[in-house]
Amino acid sequence: MKQIVVTEGAPRAIGPYSQAVICGGLVFVSGQIPLDPATGELIEGDVAAQTGRVLENLRAILEASGSSLERVLKTTVYLADLNDFAAMNEVYARYFPSEPPARATVEVSRLPRGARIEIEAIAETG
Repeated sequence: MKQIVVTEGAPRAIGPYSQAVICGGLVFVSGQIPLDPATGELIEGDVAAQTGRVLENLRAILEASGSSLERVLKTTVYLADLNDFAAMNEVYARYFPSEPPARATVEVSRLPRGARIEIEAIAETG
């Protein structure tokens, strides 16, 4: 049985999807872009600042799901410009300092609202 996750600690879904879904001991977190949860607006700043905001949004959703960043198994990172990889990776490494999850990173032509980065995650829960 699936359980829908909703938290005010992260931006509301901007389309017909859930912030996350729990099923079978796993939480599937929808892709997060660097929206400020208080305003719903894209934050200002470079990809490093945007990466930090995205990971804080992911953290809030994971915690609302009974999980945490430490329990993330896999992420997918979408970058609007692969030249931002090093800056993103530096911030990302601070959030996953030991035993980081599996990850794929891809460049895409566009992201919602002109974001430079989007990250989705799968984690253990329960």
